Amino acid sequence: MTFINRLIGQQIRAKCFRGKALIIYGARQVGKTTLIESMLPELETSVLKLNGDDTDVRENLTATNVTLLKRIIGKAKLLFIDEAQRIPDIGLVIKIIVDRIPDVQVIATGSSSFELLQTIQEPLTDRAWYFKLFPLSFKELSEHGSLLDEKRELKARLIFGSYPEIVTNPGQEQDLLRLLTGAYLYRDLNTLQTVARSDLLENITKALALQVGGEVSTSEIAQLVGADRLTVEKYIGLLEKAFVIFQLPALSRNVRNEIKKGRKIYFVDNGIRNATINNFAQLDSRTDIGALWENYCVSERYKLLQYSGYPRSHYFWRTTQQQKIDLIEENDKTELKVFKFKWNIRKQGKFSKTFLSAYNVTEQRIITPQNYEEFLLEV
Repeated sequence: MTFINRLIGQQIRAKCFRGKALIIYGARQVGKTTLIESMLPELETSVLKLNGDDTDVRENLTATNVTLLKRIIGKAKLLFIDEAQRIPDIGLVIKIIVDRIPDVQVIATGSSSFELLQTIQEPLTDRAWYFKLFPLSFKELSEHGSLLDEKRELKARLIFGSYPEIVTNPGQEQDLLRLLTGAYLYRDLNTLQTVARSDLLENITKALALQVGGEVSTSEIAQLVGADRLTVEKYIGLLEKAFVIFQLPALSRNVRNEIKKGRKIYFVDNGIRNATINNFAQLDSRTDIGALWENYCVSERYKLLQYSGYPRSHYFWRTTQQQKIDLIEENDKTELKVFKFKWNIRKQGKFSKTFLSAYNVTEQRIITPQNYEEFLLEV
């Protein structure tokens, strides 16, 4: 498979051999293992690779001690543990290595935050750096090929998303997305004790997919799927921790008629969203093109800012009179950038004068297929 350089690769390399473990986590198949294995030759050190899927690895790294760990690691100076979330008490194991075998660098990957971080964060307080990896970003793909080539793929990205396996296997997107969605979206989540009904999880995910770009009411979803609101909230939380979705709260500070408790939910990847509702139709026959465009732009911007390390808070805004702004970014100086997303360049609209007069807005832009590249390349 063609390797595509990842934006956080340089950050990870810079943190190696500085006295802390490195934890890389994200959804299945986003390229965590490929990323680390591509870095190992550059580090020019002896490496031991272990995989938490292997029974003997789990047995030897469970209820272990420093003497046994030294024997397992041997002369290696870098320990790479893939699928670390499969190993019970892996956080304690890594803590022992960081504290008692300090000349060994530990790099661990895990398939999602709720599996890996719950067992790692407390033992590794002040002992680890954490990195999130997402599906391939517009910037990564543009730098791998060319900006023009990636812009030519826009329609494909809106339909099939940008998971590495999807991008590198043109013509097989639908089959691969169905396998990917079934494998990590439902199978992995269904193994959790907190997921009592797999059919309910699937129905909630579909309901969210059909409401991309709009405000989400958990009460309405609860009625639709035949569940109580708290159960819907719990499952939305699990989907967020598994990097399937992310949320934007409503901004409400100055204007009397602002919506105060609303939220919008986006899918991290368009392909997963479309696979969830089994709709891979071409754009010219779709009624949800506006939602696809908004989800793509917001999720790509989300990835870019997550990798950049710049602190930003994100919101949307709406009043009871239906004045609205799709995306608001706030920096640590409370300065706001505001954006609207329009697939049809002839229907751009204007920004609310009410909002502009009430808030400290430093930038306002309408993002269309004709001008989106700067929005997805520069912080």
